[in-house]
Amino acid sequence: MMTDAPVSDPTDRVVPLAASNQAMKLAATRPPRVLAVANQKGGVGKTTTAINLGTALAAIGEEVLIIDLDPQGNASTGLGIDRRSRRHSTYDVLIGETPLRDAIVATAVPRLHLAPSTLDLSGLELEIGQERDRAFRLRNALSPLKTLAPNLPNFSYVLVDCPPSLNLLTVNAMAAANAILVPLQCEFFALEGLSQLLKTVDSVREQLNPDLTIHGVVLTMYDARNNLSGQVVADVREFMGRKVYDTVIPRNVRVSEAPSYGKPVLVYDLKCSGSEAYLRLATEVIQREKELCVG
Repeated sequence: MMTDAPVSDPTDRVVPLAASNQAMKLAATRPPRVLAVANQKGGVGKTTTAINLGTALAAIGEEVLIIDLDPQGNASTGLGIDRRSRRHSTYDVLIGETPLRDAIVATAVPRLHLAPSTLDLSGLELEIGQERDRAFRLRNALSPLKTLAPNLPNFSYVLVDCPPSLNLLTVNAMAAANAILVPLQCEFFALEGLSQLLKTVDSVREQLNPDLTIHGVVLTMYDARNNLSGQVVADVREFMGRKVYDTVIPRNVRVSEAPSYGKPVLVYDLKCSGSEAYLRLATEVIQREKELCVG
């Protein structure tokens, strides 16, 4: 049963907070940090996390670009970008027909931009699978963002929403990323899927991207009424230690409803438990970034 009051005003949007002078100086002196939101298992909250973490980062003053690398295009529809308005897509970018800057569109959320996806991405591996640079197409496309591109913000974060498989698209994301952010559903087989992903990360680090790290594991769809959820949280924290974020994303009906309205949950219902959790996660991500810069 839904207990939160509905939000019906289609003009609702997150009110951005002013960026601190320190944050603005930091953003101006560094290239964007690229975080691949990845897990080969479907239904663990990858797209939900990419959309709402991106929105939360934007709300606290960061300039954010989400790259939709899933042929299903759920991140694009979840941010209200209609399929008919996607003149250029990440497919066009990866096959080399369009520069990334031409595929980027603004969203209804201030400071949040998107490079949308189309179903054409599903055939990418057949088209470029024999090319020598097939694993580095996204990295090459992102290179111009390291300098301030005309008519585009100076992005501080790029979040790559990966497909639910370990295919060429996911490999491109990992080869281009500084770090991997892993959404992990609080379910019985969570650790099994995590082990497979970590093996892939090790392989990519050895062959394609030696600087790749695990930024963190975010536990999603947590149900406090379910003993299994609590056990999964304990097991993952024991297995991954400090790599697991303190923030846990609860199972929340408002988070599930928001994509059908083409809105992040922070726009759909800012005060629900899911929105509050993603704001905490954004703060935690930024704190880890500060620690990485110091280290």
